Parts: sequence; structure tokens; C-alpha cells
Amino acid sequence: MKNIAKVFWLTGLSGSGKTTLALEVVDILRSEGVKIKLLDGDVLREGLNKDLGFSLEDRKENIRRVAELSRILIDCGIHCINCFISPTRQIRELARSIIGKEHFREIFVKASLDCCEKRDVKGLYKKARKGLINDFTGIHSPFENPTSADLIIDTEKENLLESIDKLYTFIYENSR
Repeated sequence: MKNIAKVFWLTGLSGSGKTTLALEVVDILRSEGVKIKLLDGDVLREGLNKDLGFSLEDRKENIRRVAELSRILIDCGIHCINCFISPTRQIRELARSIIGKEHFREIFVKASLDCCEKRDVKGLYKKARKGLINDFTGIHSPFENPTSADLIIDTEKENLLESIDKLYTFIYENSR
């Protein structure tokens, strides 16, 4: 039997809406009987990746571990929605190479730095601007926009329901 499970990799700045969208869509898909797991950067940094910081090398290792875990899950037929800033194209390509391009779908959750700073639900941008957080993406280290994302969700221009519907539809169509 051929494995059709996919990893839907949501990338974007902190505060762009990755986890908010994923939580809603995971609930909908689970209610429809889809085997799906949400892997979130903040959650995994509390356990599996708690030994890692935010240097470029630690970010690469964070993504490598998550990609390996994702590969295990999709081998079991479980779809994954992964919410990680994954700031560089090189880091995202590392994930794609581990997971396999046939199983990897890149989704850019787009919002400007200004918009994300205004949202700042966790207060991270304020802390970064005050020098309390080093290597913060968008402030101290760059974020490279994807050049060939499979889907772009512009949460600055689309409302929450439109964004949820767009993500749900994409995952539904790509998980069959």
C-alpha cells in the first residue's frame, strides 16, 4: 500500500498566524476522521528541543529533528501540520529533503513584520526590541520569504475565516 500522508509545513514570522490557523484546521480534519498531528515550534521547544537556542545552527538542528519526527509520523499514515518559523530557504530545503518532496507541502503564512509586531500576542517582539531576546527572526536575524510555496495565506489581507478555509481546502485536496 502506497503511503499518501503529507507534511504541511507552515512557515512565516512569529505572529503571522501559523498556529492559530493550524489549530482550527486540525480540529475540523480530526472531526472528519483524518489522522493528523500538529507539530508546533513553541511546544517542541518545551520538550524534544528544549536543549536548543536560536542560533542558526540550533535552528537547523530544531528543524532537522522535527523533519525526522514528521517522517516517522507520515510513515505511519499520519498527516502533519508543522508550524515553524523556519527562517531560511536552506532550512526549509533541509526539511523537504528529509521528509521527501513527494510528501512535503510548503505553506507561507504571510504577514509583514509591522503587522506581526502589532499583533505580538506573546510579547516577543517587544522583548527582542529591548534586547531581552537575541537572534529573534525579523529583528536580529532575517526571514527569507519562500520563492516557490505551494500555498500562500496572507493573514494581513485575508480575515481569519478566509484563511482557515484556504488552508483547510488545500490540505483536504492534498491529503486524498
